Amino acid sequence: MAGSKHQYAAGTHIFREGDEPDAAYVIDAGRVEVYTVHGGQKLVLNYLGPGDLLGEMAVIDREPRSASACAVSDCTMTEIREDQIQERLQQADSVVRLLLQALLRRYRTGLKAVRDRGIPLPEPASDEGDHGHVIDKFRLEAELMDAIENAQLTMVFQPIYDLQQSRISGFEALTRWNHPQRGYISPAEFIALAEETSLILPVGQYALTRTCQTLAALIAESPQGEEDAMWASVNVSARQSAIPDFADLVKQEMDRAGLQPGRFKLEITESLTLDFDRVSSLMARCRELGIGVALDDFGTGHSNLSRLHTLQFDTVKLDQSFVRQMLSDPRCAELVKAIVQMVTALGAEVVAEGVETSEQAAFLASIGCRYLQGYLIGKPAAPDELPALLRAPGLRF
Repeated sequence: MAGSKHQYAAGTHIFREGDEPDAAYVIDAGRVEVYTVHGGQKLVLNYLGPGDLLGEMAVIDREPRSASACAVSDCTMTEIREDQIQERLQQADSVVRLLLQALLRRYRTGLKAVRDRGIPLPEPASDEGDHGHVIDKFRLEAELMDAIENAQLTMVFQPIYDLQQSRISGFEALTRWNHPQRGYISPAEFIALAEETSLILPVGQYALTRTCQTLAALIAESPQGEEDAMWASVNVSARQSAIPDFADLVKQEMDRAGLQPGRFKLEITESLTLDFDRVSSLMARCRELGIGVALDDFGTGHSNLSRLHTLQFDTVKLDQSFVRQMLSDPRCAELVKAIVQMVTALGAEVVAEGVETSEQAAFLASIGCRYLQGYLIGKPAAPDELPALLRAPGLRF
C-alpha cells in the first residue's frame, strides 16, 4: 500500500532482531507477535493488536532492534518515520529526553536478563486516554504527510468587502483537507498538528503557491478596471516566519505568478510579535518588496502598544469576538471605535472579521472601518466560484 499505510500478510516479518531501525508503526488491524531467540529457543515477549505501537523503542534510542516482529494475521499498519519521532524528541524538554534515554537503557538491560532466564514479559500498563490520543495524533500526522505528497490539500478563499469601493477587493486564503476516508478534517485540527512539526512548512508553501496562482488567474479574468485593487492574504506560521529571507521567497512566488507589488499580504498573528526583533525585520523587508502585512486577530493576543507604531503593517484584522459583542455591549463598541481610529491614525486599514449581519456592517461603516469579512459577505469559496462572487451586487444596509 502506498504512502504511510503498509500491509503485511500473515507470517511476514515486519522487522527482525538486530535490524537497524528506520520506522515505528501503529497497528491498525491484525495481530503481531514480538519475540526473541535465545539458545535456539523462541521466546514470545508480547502480542500486539489494533491501536498498539510497534518498534518505537529502537527508533527513539537509535539502537538495533532488540526483538523480531512477525504478523500473526494479515496486518495493516501506519508507518511513523524516524524523522517524525526524532523531531518530537528534539521539541521535548532536555530533562525529559535524558530520563527517557536512561529508562530505555534500563529496559534493554532488563530485557536481556529476562531473555537469559526465558521469562515472558508482562504486558505494559498505560493510560488508555493518553494512549489513544497519541496514537490518533501519529496516525493523522502520517496521513497529513500523504495528503501533502498526493495533492489532497485544497485552497478556498473568503471574500473581503471594500466599503469605499462598494465591492469585493480582497480574499483570505484558507487551506482545506478532504480526507479520502475520514472526509473533511477541520483546519483547527490539522493546522495545529502541522504547526507542532515541520509539516507546516510544506503546507505553508503550498498555500503561498496556490494563492499566488489563483489570484493571478482571477486578475486576468476580471473586467478592465475591477482588477486594479484586488489582493489576497495568506496566514504565516511561526516556523515560516523564522525561515531566513522568507519575504524574498514570497516575492519569488509572486514573480512566478506575475503578481505586481501590493497584490499580496501576509497575515501575522499578534502572538508572533512576541519575537519582536525577528517579526519587525520580516515586516520591514516585506514593505521593501511590496508585500503587505496584516496583523491578525488583533486585540486578542499580546499587543504591545508601546511598540506597535514601530511595526511596518498596512492592515489590522479586528477579531470576530469584538464584532459579535459590539452591538450589545456599549463598552465593546467604544473599544472598537478606538481601535479603528488608532489604526487609521497609523496609516493602516481595518478588516473586521466575523461580520454576519447588516446591522454590524452598518455600525462598522459608520465608524470608518473600510473592510468587512464574514458570512454576510460570503463563505470561503473554491477558486472557480470567485468570478461569480466578484459579479455579485454590492451590500445594502
